[in-house]
Amino acid sequence: MLLKKQTVWLLTMLSLVVVLSVYYVTSDPKQSDMAAIEKTDGEKTTGKQATQNDSKPKVSTSEASEEEFETIRLQLQDARSKEKEDLTARLASTDLSADEKNKLMDEMQQLTKTARDEAVIENLIKSKGYEDVLVQADGDKMKIIVKAKEHDTKAANQILRLVNEQVGSLQNVAIDFQQ
Repeated sequence: MLLKKQTVWLLTMLSLVVVLSVYYVTSDPKQSDMAAIEKTDGEKTTGKQATQNDSKPKVSTSEASEEEFETIRLQLQDARSKEKEDLTARLASTDLSADEKNKLMDEMQQLTKTARDEAVIENLIKSKGYEDVLVQADGDKMKIIVKAKEHDTKAANQILRLVNEQVGSLQNVAIDFQQ
């Protein structure tokens, strides 16, 4: 019975990957540099250049469309699905010890927890009146892109407090406001 459940789950994940791949291939090939930061004179610099040129931290802004947010979300979901699929395939191997299988299951649970935390944080920030939010978590790093017309450091601090209440203190949280 366990093998049948794993087979059904694997086929479901494979079909999800296929559907997302078809969507991604058929969608507009619009590319954007989400890491670009606008200077006051209108000149763009990349994130690395901006941190070298600026002595004090600033809230970065740029323009983003809903389509870009959805594309990034789909890519992130696709990558996580692929990683879960790989972990499932490794779990199906009969030559692993119980400890190795437990570690793989822990990795799968951590992926699920990360995705759930991202969704909760997105909903919390949206409930504060922002148009759209994209949260990308990777270990102890988190990048939050907020679509809002107005922004300031007070809003960024409020978002940081929400994140700390939800997932505890993280070492590296970047907040990017976009219009």
